[in-house]
Amino acid sequence: MIEQFATNAPRRSLGAASILAAAILSAMPAAPTAAADMSARAVTEAVYKSTAAQPVDFSGRKLDELDLSGLDFKHARLAGADLYGADLSAADLSGSNLTGARLDRATLIGTSFAGADLTGATILRPTVFSDLANNPKDAPSFRGANLSRIHIVATRLDGVDFSGADLSGAVLGPIDHAWGEERYAQRSVMVGCNFSGARLVQANLVSTVLHFAKFRGADLTGALLSGADLSNADLTGADLTGADFTGANLDGANLSGVKGLDTLVGLASVRNLDRSIR
Repeated sequence: MIEQFATNAPRRSLGAASILAAAILSAMPAAPTAAADMSARAVTEAVYKSTAAQPVDFSGRKLDELDLSGLDFKHARLAGADLYGADLSAADLSGSNLTGARLDRATLIGTSFAGADLTGATILRPTVFSDLANNPKDAPSFRGANLSRIHIVATRLDGVDFSGADLSGAVLGPIDHAWGEERYAQRSVMVGCNFSGARLVQANLVSTVLHFAKFRGADLTGALLSGADLSNADLTGADLTGADFTGANLDGANLSGVKGLDTLVGLASVRNLDRSIR
């Protein structure tokens, strides 16, 4: 489109068109161009020789677009690793250190991150289902993981297990103001996700669809849920102190034993509060 504009526009407009093209290209984050600095075979061999007590260290390594499906990482150290586009289907990353790692566009079908540390990691536009049926059985597990300040942008994350995880300051809602991966983000759909016992202090779930999600005993202190759809969600015993529920939908939601209901930001604008269970 830019080339066509430059070809058809009057000669005096070429300078402006070139400036516009340069601005657009510079604003878009570059996709990985250099090959991974290890082969999938080399990664597999290194992991095979390691133990959970003496895990292999891949910190800061480029492992993008490698097929690592089904691999048991044995608590590997992957802090700051680049796993862009990697196939991690059915891989076991439980207990691994993935702080600051990049898992954008990775395939996470049936991947286990149970107990892993993903503090500050990014998971933008991952593949989490094997087909268009969005079978929750395909969903990855983050049970008991440290997901503080993680940034996840995905259209569908149905059935993901976040129980007991720390999602303090995490961003799970849509972001549509930036170029590149984030500009295509739609409203996040997380039907039936399990956040029971999770810590979501100041987490961002703005406009997220959370039908039938479980938040039993979760800490949602100061969380951002404006515009979220919590229809039939289970919030039994959750702490909602200071959370922002402006325009949220609580149709059929179970609010039995919740704490801080009267402190909600935007309480007057909550939809279907009268249809919730209390």
